[in-house]
Amino acid sequence: MKKIALSLLLISALLSCKKKSTDSECGKVICTEEFRSIGIKYVDNKGLPAQVKDFSAVNQRTGEKVVPRVTAITTIKGSYIVIDDLNTKTLSEAGDDLKVTGTSVETNQTKSVTVKVKGGKCACHVEKISGPEMVTFD
Repeated sequence: MKKIALSLLLISALLSCKKKSTDSECGKVICTEEFRSIGIKYVDNKGLPAQVKDFSAVNQRTGEKVVPRVTAITTIKGSYIVIDDLNTKTLSEAGDDLKVTGTSVETNQTKSVTVKVKGGKCACHVEKISGPEMVTFD
């Protein structure tokens, strides 16, 4: 009796772990369980982290503001998350230009840069194609 109960428990556990694919376009996609984000760092003219106000990222293809879903990681002064894996499906497979803008709290100077990232319907993670890692205020 214990063997039957254990077997049923094991079978139900294995079946519940099976990932069901509802999108036949993607075929069999195997994704890692890591969580990726793409960030940017702001520094002052001395290379020290700069606090930014009015930070935003706008997808130039859609005109929509990009809001990273995980913001708890942004506790490091001068570092901001532009986009993360929870936004993957809103991106095109070819890549989208994101206009990233921030204003220095100290100097009130506003800087904008373009970061190109890709994702898509079948993508597991966001991926940076081009763009700066750091923005320096004068």
